Amino acid sequence: MEPRQKLRFIPIGYKMMLSYCLLIVVPLVTVVAIASTIYVTSIREQTKNNINGTLQQITDNITYKLDAAIHTSRLLYHDSKLIFILKQKHEGWDEYDNTANYLLPKLQDTIKSSNLPALLSFYIHNKTLYEVYSLKRIAVPYVLTNGSFDLYYIDRIKDTAWYMEFPAEEYGHTMRWAQIEDDAEHGLISLLRRVVDVREFRDFKELAFMRITYNLSDLFHSVDSEKIGEGSSIYIVNEQGEIVYSSGELLLAAPNQIDSDYYSEHIVLEESLPYLNWKLITLIPTTIIEKDIDQVRTVTVIVGIACLIVFIMVGYFLSGYFSKRVGKIVSVLSAFREGEFHKRMNYKGNDEFGMIAKALNDMGKDTEALIDEVYLTNIEKKEAELESLQSQINPHFLYNTLSSISSLAKFGEVEKLNRMVIDLSKFYRLTLNDGKHLILLRDEWAQAQAYINIQRTKYGEQLQAWYDIDPDALDCETIKLILQPIIENVFEHAWTESGVRMRVIIQKADKKVVIKIIDDGYGMHPDTIRQIFDPLDQLNVGIGIRNVDQRIKLHYGKPYGVSIFSKLGIGTTVLIIIPANPPISAK
Repeated sequence: MEPRQKLRFIPIGYKMMLSYCLLIVVPLVTVVAIASTIYVTSIREQTKNNINGTLQQITDNITYKLDAAIHTSRLLYHDSKLIFILKQKHEGWDEYDNTANYLLPKLQDTIKSSNLPALLSFYIHNKTLYEVYSLKRIAVPYVLTNGSFDLYYIDRIKDTAWYMEFPAEEYGHTMRWAQIEDDAEHGLISLLRRVVDVREFRDFKELAFMRITYNLSDLFHSVDSEKIGEGSSIYIVNEQGEIVYSSGELLLAAPNQIDSDYYSEHIVLEESLPYLNWKLITLIPTTIIEKDIDQVRTVTVIVGIACLIVFIMVGYFLSGYFSKRVGKIVSVLSAFREGEFHKRMNYKGNDEFGMIAKALNDMGKDTEALIDEVYLTNIEKKEAELESLQSQINPHFLYNTLSSISSLAKFGEVEKLNRMVIDLSKFYRLTLNDGKHLILLRDEWAQAQAYINIQRTKYGEQLQAWYDIDPDALDCETIKLILQPIIENVFEHAWTESGVRMRVIIQKADKKVVIKIIDDGYGMHPDTIRQIFDPLDQLNVGIGIRNVDQRIKLHYGKPYGVSIFSKLGIGTTVLIIIPANPPISAK
């Protein structure tokens, strides 16, 4: 037993594992562990939570101020003495006493109790009480001070749309925040609410209507985009999507409307405001979120650059080591795939590459010898099949032609008889061709023409043929007997009630000769076409066409050969493609 040979090289498995660990595993674990898993996600979440907390504080502050305003209205809504005075009819001293000593002080105390500057407009149904107004709403509508109020008769607003559209009373709940009349123009908003007779519990008869007007800037004082971050914008929009208040940069698509194109560049947060049916929309630049993780990104970039340097250095040396050897193998295999089995791989070494090189060289040598043997055998086999085919076809064709000549002689048609004899002689002269295997396409076409002319003499007007021939294509080389079997197949299978009609096209293009033989017969079934090129056992379908295809492929390669395109009821096209090789004498 021979002693075990000691390895003199590092196996390729270890080399690949070392490369994988150096170039993939270490950088991947480092980058993912430092950048993604530990810092980036947690910092982003923390920043978003801080922003959401700030927005919640803003919303809570607005809610607090709205609740305070509603509480102010309750001081009038639930005052039983006020309701009693508003219901009673007053005359003389009572009118003055109830108005001056209770109603007006009550209205003034109520509006002064508000923690925000406001203007109270109180509209009454009882006309035994007199009006009192300061004209502040008319004179200076945008200046509100604590203690300002007006007392009007209801007639002043009964025909206004906002009053007539006010919803039916639900005791203790019916109220409405709205911008009416010139509120929107001057940055105001009004709290609207009835004062009703609680004893009329069925319909809650309206005794008065209150309108408490506030500055939007006072209610939304806490709306400050600087609390979110630089570049942020906060908008308060009404039911129609119009901006009624904003803080920060105005990103407008139209007057008082947010440009939705900025949504893709910002983080958009929406909050619904209680009582108002309005929305608080916040646009936060993505840079605010990303700013907090710049430090992490810096670390990631540094690690990435370090890993990249390592990748380049290690990859340079390892790729130089492997690429030369693998490249040689790929080059030889590519040559083998293209059929160039004479190429060899020169490699010195005792490792796996040396073993592969020796195996590839031996395989190429053996395969080249085997292919030469098989190729020559197939060539001889196909030529023998051709000779056998000719020996079967030619006597049969000669017998039929001589029979036609005999018939012409009986009927005294000397001209047709003479033409058929000349064409028959030409056909056999070109068929034999002094035993040559490669001929000019011109001679091949002349032989096919002689065959067609014999059939034309035989069938007369029942045969119609058209030719489209490129003279340059006829000077190319071809193997013999590729046209006549195809044309003969047309005469056997393309007969219709009107006879046989065919067209032959020979063109030269892109270093190829393209030959088309077209008929308008009944066409071929797809299964028949498949059986011609892939015959089943004991089915001799399309022997002549298949023989032509196989001989062309053997001589010129797989890109060349015969194709059939057919449709039932329309006709058939046989396509022959051969290389546009010059004749042997011109090479």
